[in-house]
Amino acid sequence: MDTAEDTAVAPPVTDDPAHEVLRRVFGYDSFRGAQREIVDQVIGGGDALVLMPTGGGKSLCYQIPALVRDGTGVVISPLIALMQDQVDALSALGVRAGFLNSTQFPDERRAVEAQYAAGELDLLYLAPERLRMESTIQLLGRGRIALFAIDEAHCVSQWGHDFRPDYLALSVLHEQWPDVPRIALTATATAKTRDEIITRLDLAGARRFVASFDRPNIQYRIEPKNRPDRQLLDFLRAEHPGDAGIVYCLSRNSVEKTAAFLTENGIRALPYHAGLDHRTRAENQARFLREDGLVIVATIAFGMGIDKPDVRFVAHLDLPKSVEGYYQETGRAGRDGLPSTAWMVYGLQDVVQQRRLIDSSEGDAAHRRQLQLHLDAMLALCETVDCRRTQLLAYFGQSAQPCGNCDTCLSPPESWDGTVAAQKLLSAVLRLKRERGQSFGAGHLIDILLGKKNQKVQQYDHHELSVFGVGTDLRDSEWRGVVRQLLAQGLLTVHGDYGVLTLTEASESVLFDGRTVRLRREPERPTPSRAARSAKSAKAAAVELTEADTSLFERLRQWRADTAKEQGVPAYVVFHDATLREIAARKPGDLAALGAVSGVGESKLARYGEQVLEVVAAQ
Repeated sequence: MDTAEDTAVAPPVTDDPAHEVLRRVFGYDSFRGAQREIVDQVIGGGDALVLMPTGGGKSLCYQIPALVRDGTGVVISPLIALMQDQVDALSALGVRAGFLNSTQFPDERRAVEAQYAAGELDLLYLAPERLRMESTIQLLGRGRIALFAIDEAHCVSQWGHDFRPDYLALSVLHEQWPDVPRIALTATATAKTRDEIITRLDLAGARRFVASFDRPNIQYRIEPKNRPDRQLLDFLRAEHPGDAGIVYCLSRNSVEKTAAFLTENGIRALPYHAGLDHRTRAENQARFLREDGLVIVATIAFGMGIDKPDVRFVAHLDLPKSVEGYYQETGRAGRDGLPSTAWMVYGLQDVVQQRRLIDSSEGDAAHRRQLQLHLDAMLALCETVDCRRTQLLAYFGQSAQPCGNCDTCLSPPESWDGTVAAQKLLSAVLRLKRERGQSFGAGHLIDILLGKKNQKVQQYDHHELSVFGVGTDLRDSEWRGVVRQLLAQGLLTVHGDYGVLTLTEASESVLFDGRTVRLRREPERPTPSRAARSAKSAKAAAVELTEADTSLFERLRQWRADTAKEQGVPAYVVFHDATLREIAARKPGDLAALGAVSGVGESKLARYGEQVLEVVAAQ
């Protein structure tokens, strides 16, 4: 870590110190959205709860007040594996930053503690579990605290998708330091979760800032699952060749298999899950952050707070457990604001599997009901015939018009009257139970409806049932869609380890009371070549680089890669892609012109300016 004398940020000397720090340190001319209000609230000593989407600039909301106010900004973050990268990124900007967590050697911790106590740090990152230690409380009491920032504040919600017990102890901050402003930040929280954050963190007097949850640069797409590994490969080859991205799988086994499959087919991919040893996980995460064009295949153990701006896609090969989890995970794409894709495949087995996990989960009936509500909302997002973005935003209490940039907008699905199909399927379930005392899974029921005289059907004499062969008007894949959607609508449910289908109370309204059932018919999807052309044209429209500009941009990326490797930091710590694109388009000829580019602050201008100008001049 650089010394305080090398990197200290001099106090601003204007009537608007916050804007001065924004421009001089971070290289931006203006605040975005509610950033200005939030910064002023905290600088003035007030508390704040901030909900802002990933990539919306949450970190500036506490970093700038920490630089303006006297003392050290203390940041509570669960992202132990990423603290070094966060500190490196701030050090590159000339900010005095340090961290304390369990990965450090004792002498490293003592050095940071001494810097804090001496007032030589602008920002100090702490893992939440350290605040359970009396030694940490005593250390904080030895210095002057500018503010407390509680990052990933949704982790305090016991009903949430990412609960961390250590967050429950963070109310101690207000008890010990009642006059120090606190800012709690998250990208994912429903109104219920927001209330829980306020209560558990003792933030009753905090101003709430809720930005739009919309990420317009992300294209949301959900497709029927059919050989997901091959679907993923086709998607990557057609739309994201050479791009960095994250692929989420539910199990460790599927993570390993998918990473191996991609590698065998020429795509650089690494696995990440809790079953790997710590060293391998840390190495794979570091490579993903530092190398361009790498794909990480992971369970949800990976990703919270990943500050890699150029993740061009997030893919799900299994159904997420909740809309919050899905939003949090897909939000890791396109932090730089450039076009990105949230792509998922989803099928009947996903629904069966998630229902089974809920039935076998630990916890009381109320907990299982909450899990069921999460799943129901996720299924509604998958099965909607309306704009996916409006459905996603509605879940978080925000309204929007159809976006024109999701699969249901680009290829609108039809809805059809599936009442008769639903009655046939539900009747098959009912007759098996009443007449034979039997229950079966979806595959066998569909075989009965299609009139297949296979070994299992004949073994149980199910070809003698009155419903045998009554469903030949639909194909096997269409029947699986019917089952999936009836499960999603609560007209069927799943029980037991074998995934047998049983009726619900609502089933009777379809069978006997004339209830209409509307179902979604999947539209024909664009071919890979059409999708690829669409993705490329979207990128071109956003970037607007000429052929010569693109050549310069690639040379700047190569310079950045070499520089980052030499310094042992992720490439984005040097400059973001968006900054390099602007440099390539503007072609600045001197330091003054380069300093006017967004994302080029004083420290980076001094450190890299001459090198960048040499690359530009060498074209």
